[in-house]
Amino acid sequence: MANRITQLFQIEHPIIQAGMIWTSGWRLASAASNSGILGLIGAGSMYPEVLREHIQKCKKATNKPFGVNVPMLYPNIQEIMDILVEEEVKIVFTSAGNPKTWTSWLKDRGITVVHVVSSVKFALKAQEAGVDAVVAEGFEAGGHNGRDETTTFTLIPMVKEQINIPLIAAGGIATGRGMLAAMVLGADGVQVGSRFVACTESSAHDAFKQTVVNTKEGDTQLTLKELAPVRLIKNKFYNEVQELYKLAPTREQLKELLGRARAKKGMFEGDLEDGELEIGQIAGLIHDIKPVANIVETMLQEFEDAKRQIGSL
Repeated sequence: MANRITQLFQIEHPIIQAGMIWTSGWRLASAASNSGILGLIGAGSMYPEVLREHIQKCKKATNKPFGVNVPMLYPNIQEIMDILVEEEVKIVFTSAGNPKTWTSWLKDRGITVVHVVSSVKFALKAQEAGVDAVVAEGFEAGGHNGRDETTTFTLIPMVKEQINIPLIAAGGIATGRGMLAAMVLGADGVQVGSRFVACTESSAHDAFKQTVVNTKEGDTQLTLKELAPVRLIKNKFYNEVQELYKLAPTREQLKELLGRARAKKGMFEGDLEDGELEIGQIAGLIHDIKPVANIVETMLQEFEDAKRQIGSL
């Protein structure tokens, strides 16, 4: 399936495994790349030297292209970027910041740069900054999200109308049918997160993976917009957040409740009550935990089946 995304990343299929906090280590990224898609290491949950270790292990586990997702809001961002160059990472996805800050610096060092956006406005800013592609992520997505709550179904065609660089759709995509729908709307490829949380190679805690499998429609909610919008599975911590909202809390009060390492506690350590459990709405369609290769194979088969069905309409 050759198109602008497969050519840009030198991969077989236009699917990107999202670089997610606490779930996307070298095992997941290398398994994804070995399956013919683009695997991403999630740098957001890693200290610089831990990131270096994951990059080195990923290189040994795959000879296929892989990349690193870097949220730009961390204080040691210069150290992280230096490690990416030293370890000769060829593909970097940036998020949670201004793409102008690092795009030219990375591209001057021969790195392909993709930026994650949640609106047409920021897609245009990313294109102006010189990125090679954008990921447009809809409101359905897990983890941190846009404040405007624009759904993938409306965001993708609006972004497509305004930019000329390759477009990757994200948010609510976990099946081949979802992939085809996104590409019909104008995407050149898709980024998949939640489906890869519930896979064998994910570094998420087994208890969290099983919780994702058990999640149904309506079990997640976007919240904490005053800090950084995040979609959470409803649990004890989520309920505490909602109770606090009844008191019209300040940002400082929300920060105090959130505390530190709340996402690590939930997704990596398996504290299903007091931890932050980030996942997308599409969790309602995730019914099992299986290897990355099987997930990719199933998605591609569903994609082809859906194409044939559309042809008969």
